[in-house]
Amino acid sequence: MITAILSTRDDQMGLALALSALVPAATDGTIRQAIVVDGGSRDGTLMVADEAGCEVLPDDDGEGLRRAGEMARSDWLLFLTPAAVLESGWQNEVLAFIDRAVMAGEGRRRAAAFRLGRVEGGFAARFAEGAAMLRSGLLAAPYACQGLLIPKSLYQSLGGHRPLPAMADVDLARRIGRRRLWMLRSRAFVRDRAHRPGFGGALRNAACLALFLMRLPPRVIGRLAS
Repeated sequence: MITAILSTRDDQMGLALALSALVPAATDGTIRQAIVVDGGSRDGTLMVADEAGCEVLPDDDGEGLRRAGEMARSDWLLFLTPAAVLESGWQNEVLAFIDRAVMAGEGRRRAAAFRLGRVEGGFAARFAEGAAMLRSGLLAAPYACQGLLIPKSLYQSLGGHRPLPAMADVDLARRIGRRRLWMLRSRAFVRDRAHRPGFGGALRNAACLALFLMRLPPRVIGRLAS
């Protein structure tokens, strides 16, 4: 039913944790295939992928995600990153979402992303979650770590991920459009502080998004994002 596609680069521990959240869904048949798109890892990332039974696809030109979408054997694609771990029971809501979309005749026109979750308490964490929800709802621009569930047919009709130096995930989400992008209640918990930008990082992310919405060249945005 679903092919999980994870983009990686030197993230051995993150991949192991992200894949562990997929085990129940693989056991019950929700996840039928897992593909790791790797950008040249030199640690044990590929060993983790192999031991988990994932297919590995190298990404030397930025086209790896699109190629993975083409080789997927399932009708639905679930794009994830090792930056976050899906909360327990996520597959139940995903299956309900797919069932509703199919019954409504929109099974080829609906996509979904997870809510951003932070495991720590406090105002800063709740503010980050709210800001991510606002960005996802108003701008149809969820973070890559929030994942993306999309019918393979819709993904292909949109041309898939483009080989951009930055904001490729936002570019795809914007082409999906706000009306076709549903926010699930299940959360994708950001894994560690390396993926939790501080105030300066948040400002840089906001600036990159603003430049993207202003349609500045991706190479300009890429310099700011790096």
